[in-house]
Amino acid sequence: MKRTVNARTLTLIAVLSALSAVLMAVNFPLPFAPTFLKFDIAEFPGLFAGFFLGPGAGAVVIVLKNLLKLFLQGSETMYVGELMNVLGSMIFTLPASFIYKHRRDIKGARIALIVSTIVCSLAWIPLNLYIGFPMYAAVFGMPLEAIVGMGASVNPLITNLPTLMLLGILPFNIVKLSVTSFVTWWLYKKAGNHLRSLVRLPASGAL
Repeated sequence: MKRTVNARTLTLIAVLSALSAVLMAVNFPLPFAPTFLKFDIAEFPGLFAGFFLGPGAGAVVIVLKNLLKLFLQGSETMYVGELMNVLGSMIFTLPASFIYKHRRDIKGARIALIVSTIVCSLAWIPLNLYIGFPMYAAVFGMPLEAIVGMGASVNPLITNLPTLMLLGILPFNIVKLSVTSFVTWWLYKKAGNHLRSLVRLPASGAL
C-alpha cells in the first residue's frame, strides 16, 4: 500500500509540475506594470502541492516547473529569470505550506495565503533590487537606468529604482499573488477531498 501511495503521490507531483510549466508559458503584461513583468498563475500548482502534500512537494514542483520550462522553451534571460522564479516561488509557497501544515483548518488556510502573499510581495523588492536587476544588467550589458526607463514608459511617476519598486514591482506582485492565492483556495476546496482519496491521504476538514 505504501508503495502505491508513493507512486500516486509522485504522479500527482509530476502532473502539477507539468501544469505549472504550461501556466508559466501563458503570461501577459498588466497595464500598470513594466512590460518585463509578466502575469501568470504558474505558482498555483506549487502552492497546491504544498497545501496538499507538504512543503517539500511544493518545493519540488517549483524546481521541476523551471526545469521543464528550460527543456521546452529554453531561457530568454540567460537563466536569470528562472533563478529569480525559483527564489520568489519558494518564498511564496513555503511559508503558506508550513503554516497550513501546522494549522489545517479554514482559518489556518486563510492566514497562510494572506501571510505568504504579503511576505512574498515585499520580498520581491530586495530580491530584484539586490539580485535580479544587477544580474540582468550584468548579463545584458545594460545600465539599471534602462530598467527604470521600462517602468517609466508605463508609469511616468516611476523615476528611479525606489519608485520602480513601490509603483511597479510591489503592486504587480500583490495582484499576481492575490489572484494565485484565490485560485488555489477555490480549487483546493473543489478538488482537495477527491484528490486526497486518490492518494489515500487522511481527510482534512480545512477546506
